[in-house]
Amino acid sequence: MTQFDYDFFVIGAGSGGVRAARTAAALGARTGIAEARFFGGTCVNVGCIPKKLYTYAAHVSHDLADSAAYGWQIATPPVFDWSRLKQNKDKEISRLNGIYKNLLSSAGVTIHEGRARISGPNRVTIGDRVVTAQHILVAVGGQSFMPPIPGIELAMDSDDFFELTRQPQTVLIVGGGYIATELAGVFAGLGSEVTLAYRGPQLLNGFDQDIRAFFTDAIKTYTQLKLNTDIERIDESGNQKQVRFADGSTQVFDAVLYATGRVPATANLGLVDNGVTLSDVGAIIVDKHFETASPGVYAVGDVIDRVTLTPVALAEGQALARRLFGGREQPEHKVSYDLIPAAVFSDPQIATVGMTEAEARSCHRQVDVYRSRFRPLKHTLTGRDSFSLMKMVVDRDSDRVVGIHMAGADAAEIMQGMAVALQVGATKTQFDQTIGIHPTAAEEFVTMRTPVDV
Repeated sequence: MTQFDYDFFVIGAGSGGVRAARTAAALGARTGIAEARFFGGTCVNVGCIPKKLYTYAAHVSHDLADSAAYGWQIATPPVFDWSRLKQNKDKEISRLNGIYKNLLSSAGVTIHEGRARISGPNRVTIGDRVVTAQHILVAVGGQSFMPPIPGIELAMDSDDFFELTRQPQTVLIVGGGYIATELAGVFAGLGSEVTLAYRGPQLLNGFDQDIRAFFTDAIKTYTQLKLNTDIERIDESGNQKQVRFADGSTQVFDAVLYATGRVPATANLGLVDNGVTLSDVGAIIVDKHFETASPGVYAVGDVIDRVTLTPVALAEGQALARRLFGGREQPEHKVSYDLIPAAVFSDPQIATVGMTEAEARSCHRQVDVYRSRFRPLKHTLTGRDSFSLMKMVVDRDSDRVVGIHMAGADAAEIMQGMAVALQVGATKTQFDQTIGIHPTAAEEFVTMRTPVDV
């Protein structure tokens, strides 16, 4: 019988990889992990966590502006220090990096710091070291996609954003998805003049149409929005960037940030050479058990072509480890990709779970839609031109609620509870029978009684 150094070796110490390694080690597997860049992966270092910290900073500016309506007087104009924010963010991320390493060590996982690649059957090379493992998991996540236009090297990606030590006064953001809209809100909230360019007619492709329309209108209040717009080239103009748009116009900015999506970071890992099949965009193809075309090699998280969300990667990593090492004592845990809640920490915040209206109409005979647009109570005093939109999609035949969508303050916090309701098959009647908490925005989901005319 072949003796391996490890039962389980993980390449990549992001969310999915760390969860898989810790679970495997807890189940008795000899487990190793390799990380070349930073522990915690994209989410902890250049994604969810620092992004939300920056959105908190941006919201402070709104709170300061609104405070006068509630009787506060700010004696001197507040001053924002971008470098102080970055320093405090770096300190917190460093703390989280240490926590992730300690979690792995405490679980009995052997840590290898360095870039790893598959170098043969059951073999992983880290620098000049070679280890063997019965099972190998690839969980290296994704990386920013930068289109090959002239001058693209003059632009930032979202990773670079978190390394900025000085605030650009004018910034062009290119993109229309999660990252582009979130960073537009951060820059604008912190006082930069923001232009957002997107090649399509509406932002947030894939979201419910009402949410897309509502948000596209809302973002115009604090950005210069350029829809149906492509970038032709970027040139240096002194210390600034001159951008030429496809319509022939030019504009100068202090900074240009591309947020046009992320792609799996599968280059130079020895995958294809060792029988792993990749999609056209470089995603690792896996079966329902997360195994690749190469026996004994697995993949989870953003590196596969499924749902690129941190909680999904966590679920996938845990499910794989339990299947491989749980034995009969651990029932197989399958990952369901239905009813996955998601949030965009933009301004206004967006959260959603279940089907869009269009998806529901494509698979249900009759659909009822409930929708409410209102000014939040807070802004009845401030007068701020800020509104919330809440929407519920119901399959009329079964009375089941099949989709819930919201744009507005605290949308993500509210949607987590809505996701539980949909997971257990809640009906519209059950929502109607639920007593609301007053006065809250969340109560709107249990007080909508009349479907909209379509």
